[in-house]
Amino acid sequence: MKKQKQRIILENVLVTDYAAEGKALAKLDGKVIFISGAVPGDVADIFITKNKKDWAEGRVQKIISYSKERVEPFCKHFGVCGGCKWQMMPYAKQLQYKQQEAEQNLKRIGKIPLPEILPIIGADDDKYYRNKLEFTFSNKRYLLPGEIAPPPPEGGILSNPILESSFKESGPSEIPPSGGGGALGFHVPRLFDKIIDIEECYLMDGVNNSIRNTVRDFALLNNYSFYDVREHTGWLRNIVIRYCTTGQLMVNMIFNFEEETERKKLLDHLLQQVPSITTLLFTINPKWNDTIYDLTPQVYFGKGFVIEELEQFQFKISPKSFFQTNTKQAEKLYRVTRDFAALTGNEVVYDLYCGTGSIGIFVSRHAKKIIGVEVIEEAIADAKENAALNNITHAQFFAGDVIKICNDDFFATHGRPDVIITDPPRAGMHDKLVTKLLEIAAPKIVYVSCNTATQARDIALLSEKYTVEKIQPVDMFPHTHHIECVVLLILK
Repeated sequence: MKKQKQRIILENVLVTDYAAEGKALAKLDGKVIFISGAVPGDVADIFITKNKKDWAEGRVQKIISYSKERVEPFCKHFGVCGGCKWQMMPYAKQLQYKQQEAEQNLKRIGKIPLPEILPIIGADDDKYYRNKLEFTFSNKRYLLPGEIAPPPPEGGILSNPILESSFKESGPSEIPPSGGGGALGFHVPRLFDKIIDIEECYLMDGVNNSIRNTVRDFALLNNYSFYDVREHTGWLRNIVIRYCTTGQLMVNMIFNFEEETERKKLLDHLLQQVPSITTLLFTINPKWNDTIYDLTPQVYFGKGFVIEELEQFQFKISPKSFFQTNTKQAEKLYRVTRDFAALTGNEVVYDLYCGTGSIGIFVSRHAKKIIGVEVIEEAIADAKENAALNNITHAQFFAGDVIKICNDDFFATHGRPDVIITDPPRAGMHDKLVTKLLEIAAPKIVYVSCNTATQARDIALLSEKYTVEKIQPVDMFPHTHHIECVVLLILK
């Protein structure tokens, strides 16, 4: 007989601080407890989900008393939707805890001498800041609080309605997979096959609500089938929206299979109801996975792309392009990068992990030459197009692995770098690339990161030849725990 795991509930725990990745922190008899769904100052009963000798993880089961730091969440979907998890905390406090996490990661993991870390640069707008959103159709709608009864919790009732939804049993609504619709919204955290039906989202200008609700209402009216991820059935799959600061608006409707008559009916209705759409595309995705990077979006209306601006620079964004999702904060992040590089017009700048060339193009007016390197060939094609769009003739972009590309012959042709800008993914730089950077020994490295933990690891490895000169955290995503950070390294 399988031994049942003992349920552990810690009662009346005082939450004292924030730890990494948005989890709150408590200490009990010398043991550290990492807690989901709490704010420093809360007193709560904690259901333990993972229990080790010196630490444990858990989630709030019942709030005994609320922290004075709590504020009323502005979104009706808070506590169910997995986004914007810090809405219950004032934005100034969010910035304080992000600053704290950046400092702790860089010092604890890096273990090298650091200068004073500059105060985090916050966002002017903590709502409506994203330029890209993706919504998913599903015939399995996540049932909300009140739609089904919760299991009785151990040790008392749930006193926080915002948190209650975390403990409701969820399941599909009674909707036939062949038609009748379902949900259009975001995935439920840790439940890949269920979708929260989103009525209003504050991450993007209200036009996103008009688009999503118009499509959902029309689909329900016409009995269109919503996708079933387990069975790979249903017609409607995803909507991807790009809304630029230039006012240009791109929508890509993604279908499981072609149904031309109904597709035209739906797309025409959307254009009629949301006339601000400047480009409308559709993509047929017959695969089991949601990625569209190996598919070809078809233009239904407009040019098939939008133009976004960072300062005076323009960037063409196609439906498969990568671009920073917070345009206004990307400008601030790139200005820090440019300031740290301190270019005089005589430098050869290597932009590693260059993507569609946005950082290299942004700093190009102050450089002698820009060399961008990126493994994704489509991104390099976009980078070349963006350079041409901005009449930048002293930038060249190469598709491939930096380790293989940057050899002596390449340097003889293009020049050795005076400044290296590197902006890797969350996993940080490959150790072979770190070794390569130590070998290249450029006078200056500007390291842009979306993960201060892996950034700290990498700068510790680079400390063999480099000292850290400046550190600037930047908040790109209000109401989340994510942090960007720019570090300037100078060759010893």
